[in-house]
Amino acid sequence: MPLLEISNLTTEFDTDEGRVRAVDQISFSANAGETLGIVGESGCGKSVTALSIMRLLPQPMGQIVGGSVLFQGRDLTKLPLSEMEKVRGNEIGMVFQEPMSALNPVHTIGKQLAEGLLLHNDYGVQKALKESIDILDRVGIASPDVRMGEYPHQLSGGMRQRVVIAIALACKPALLIADEPTTALDVTIQAQILELIKELQTEMGMSVILITHDLGVIAETCEQVVVMYAGKIAEKGSVFDVFDNPSHPYTRGLLASIPRLTTQPKSKLSVIDGMVPGLRDLPAGCRFENRCPYARQACTKSVPPIQIVEKRHEVSCFRWRDI
Repeated sequence: MPLLEISNLTTEFDTDEGRVRAVDQISFSANAGETLGIVGESGCGKSVTALSIMRLLPQPMGQIVGGSVLFQGRDLTKLPLSEMEKVRGNEIGMVFQEPMSALNPVHTIGKQLAEGLLLHNDYGVQKALKESIDILDRVGIASPDVRMGEYPHQLSGGMRQRVVIAIALACKPALLIADEPTTALDVTIQAQILELIKELQTEMGMSVILITHDLGVIAETCEQVVVMYAGKIAEKGSVFDVFDNPSHPYTRGLLASIPRLTTQPKSKLSVIDGMVPGLRDLPAGCRFENRCPYARQACTKSVPPIQIVEKRHEVSCFRWRDI
């Protein structure tokens, strides 16, 4: 049985203009010890999916209106809030997108690190502080005992990201959700952060869900990949299957837009024409039909079903055999 199994998850938000569906009946699973990547353009529903798993949607606007999130056999969508609080930070850790906003600016690093240990473990204050210093050391922060007394603004972007990872891993969770953990970091620090997550995953035997818009990161770090577009899954499967045989026009467009060393200097980069539809103006058929060069009349009328390309490789497209 997979560690995490999501079935037909649907999340909606109440807005001033009416209710919108940000995540629409998505299904995927994550196995123990594996890394699963979720990729797509900004606004496709990646972060909302993560917040739905953690049940951290903004209230009262955001609601899970359908589907299930089975984690180790328990449906997280049905758990009482008191039980869900025991899961967050303890069994499932999360690295939020922007470390400066994820960390509380008026509390020291030590206090924020020790908080989770005190909440989820039978620790005294001294033991929690000692454990916090050890965790900072493990994520590669120099002079961790000194950093314990510092505030977030006193650390660099890379160090803040390491602190956020340390907080997420403090209680040795079975699953880590990393929401764009390398955003706004330079290339060298990005590589260090990804390598750190990989090392800690191997050491602790946990699963990782890595949310990113960078296909290069997915190729480097993940075994499975889910490609999302406008709140739905366009394609999913093993990284090798999806990258070697992209079957959805959107996946192909994303891969074609990556600059390559073999590209002729000063030539135009490949782009996907058109714009992502707004959540209030979604087409009746395929979400990608207004940008798809292979679209036909059938694509505008009904949502394409999930079809099997090969074992563990699925696509939501009427025309995938023809492209």
